[in-house]
Amino acid sequence: MDTDWLEEEELRAWVRLVALVELLPGVLEGQLRRDAGLTHFEYFVLAVLSEAPEQTLRMTSLAGRTNATLPRLSHVVRRLEGRGLVERFPCAEDGRATNVRLTGDGRDLVVKTAPGHVANVRRHVIDALTPEQVAQLSSIAGAVLERVDPEGLMTATTRR
Repeated sequence: MDTDWLEEEELRAWVRLVALVELLPGVLEGQLRRDAGLTHFEYFVLAVLSEAPEQTLRMTSLAGRTNATLPRLSHVVRRLEGRGLVERFPCAEDGRATNVRLTGDGRDLVVKTAPGHVANVRRHVIDALTPEQVAQLSSIAGAVLERVDPEGLMTATTRR
């Protein structure tokens, strides 16, 4: 097999993207742990639920929207349920399925935590870019997401 090696500029872009993918989650999670005692993934689960109709999703749908395996999501939901932030209940349409719903306390925590999270995102990502670069980032991320998430499972809520 003949390898189509990356050109110098392509390699530079790739290495920078990998560094960003590795470093940014820690920056985001540090603030969330300090302010809300949540991991970034836990906050993401709560945020996805907060935007769902009736703040409820089937576990399988929530897993798709968060890119989680069902075992991982079940573990996280169990922790969040233990804190009173979500509740699980049987799906009325399909007794084999389980729904998860944000509780009042979960909603309150998302509302309380969101301003600090947004400020952190702004400080570390948005404010580092010009408005033109923000538009370029959106376009670039969209192009890559079409390849890695062709069904749009994780990006469904970003199509407002």
